[in-house]
Amino acid sequence: MVKETLMKVLGAVAIAAGLMMGGPAMAKTAYDFAFESIDGGLLPLSQFKGKAILVVNTASFCGFTPQYEGLENIYKEYKSKGLVVLGVPANDFGGQEPGTDAEIKQFCKGEYAIDFPMASKVSVVGPEAHPFYKWAAAQLGESKAPKWNFHKYLIDVNGELVASFPTKVVPDAPEIRSAISHALVGQPIWAPEM
Repeated sequence: MVKETLMKVLGAVAIAAGLMMGGPAMAKTAYDFAFESIDGGLLPLSQFKGKAILVVNTASFCGFTPQYEGLENIYKEYKSKGLVVLGVPANDFGGQEPGTDAEIKQFCKGEYAIDFPMASKVSVVGPEAHPFYKWAAAQLGESKAPKWNFHKYLIDVNGELVASFPTKVVPDAPEIRSAISHALVGQPIWAPEM
């Protein structure tokens, strides 16, 4: 317990130090951000340079929780091509992620055999939102900020935020597959407003 608390404090200090050197307004790419890992320690997005990243705010007790299965499937299908799915647990919508990191991890492994990386629980909206989510909303506009659990942001191989998909767009939807294919090679994504 003491080690877990110490790791969280050190991770928070590292994140805060990085943000003081620029913050969301100064960030140029998604690689300028880091989350704490659900396993402990820092989870910098820069470790995924050269890969496409699908960042999804998740919740264990939501009507959309079965999307975990689709996320794991899309991760397995595209992992060898360079896709990373990053689950970001959040308790912002309906109190549907009340558990601790250990409980969330146990649920994800036990119920959905999740193998993709997971961040420690954070807020994704409002003044307490994680800096990545503040940056994403600033990049794409507040209308593209999460309105519920399982909102998806896609980052291309250059660290650019290239697409946003609302909750109801399932992970293996044709528009997400198309966007991932473009993001994996750094091509622009053209899609109608969602």
